[in-house]
Amino acid sequence: MTVGRKEVVIQKNDAGQRLDKFLTKAYPNLPRSMLYKSIRKKDIKLNGKRCEISTRLQENDVLTMFLKDEFFQTQEKAYDFLKAPTKLQILYEDDNILLADKQPGLLVHPDETYHFDSLIARIQHYLYEKGEYDPSQENAFAPSLVNRIDRNTGGIVIAAKNASALRILNQKMKDRELDKRYLCLVHGILEKKEGTLTGYLEKNEKQNRVYITQHRGEEGKTIKTRYRVLEERDHCSLVEVELLTGRTHQIRAHFAHIGHPLLGDGKYGTNALNKKTKLPYQALYSYQLTFRFTTDGGILNYLNGKTFTAKHIWFLDEFRKIGQ
Repeated sequence: MTVGRKEVVIQKNDAGQRLDKFLTKAYPNLPRSMLYKSIRKKDIKLNGKRCEISTRLQENDVLTMFLKDEFFQTQEKAYDFLKAPTKLQILYEDDNILLADKQPGLLVHPDETYHFDSLIARIQHYLYEKGEYDPSQENAFAPSLVNRIDRNTGGIVIAAKNASALRILNQKMKDRELDKRYLCLVHGILEKKEGTLTGYLEKNEKQNRVYITQHRGEEGKTIKTRYRVLEERDHCSLVEVELLTGRTHQIRAHFAHIGHPLLGDGKYGTNALNKKTKLPYQALYSYQLTFRFTTDGGILNYLNGKTFTAKHIWFLDEFRKIGQ
């Protein structure tokens, strides 16, 4: 293989990344050891000058690389996301974000057994058809999800349409400046109509489930679940939930732990109770999102204070028929 010269102009969606992170994503055939060696030997230059692996790229920066042609090769591929449908329930969309109302049964990301249809694939296909996303024009960015929910849970999922929005929203999520509320149906009538449940959660990866205890073990993580009962029927309650900690299966496991499992929950509920409900999925919905920025939101400041609410929660009609 001969040594080639390649010049890359950094686009808006690649700005802000570390040099090594960008090169690793853009050129997967380039071994990390060779990447670092090439930077040290000045075979990779930024704006004609020596650079460091930790250098943050800026829009319109020019990368010049003198490397073997094999490292520049990218495999021609049909984009997997084009195999997914474009069917989406869009709650809100602008130039920076898309709020999808995900229906139960749909994965948010592909997994090892189900590759082609997922929420992110549908969103990328949808944006591709609109002309807002062309992977051939991107070095390392693709529209991405900011939050995720279980396959059999429905509700609002946030997608970032550009790298700037993704960085801001990921930080806002980390800093808990996105207020997400859930609705669920639980078996039984809760003695306290509102309160905060506390405990410790341990995850069992092999079983893909979690366990709640009141005494902290070696692997236990603190959980706090705030709830408010909105309505009650003969044998179940409609509850609004706010997660003060965001752990795997937290709502489902926490209510099961206190003796009020979610209706339709085959993992944490009981078959005897679930047979009576005939619900196809656990009755849980991420139904409301409010942007509550306490720090600068940059290009997303216009979202601050806005609340978005899902228009249809599939289990509410069945709940309100109870006792009629």
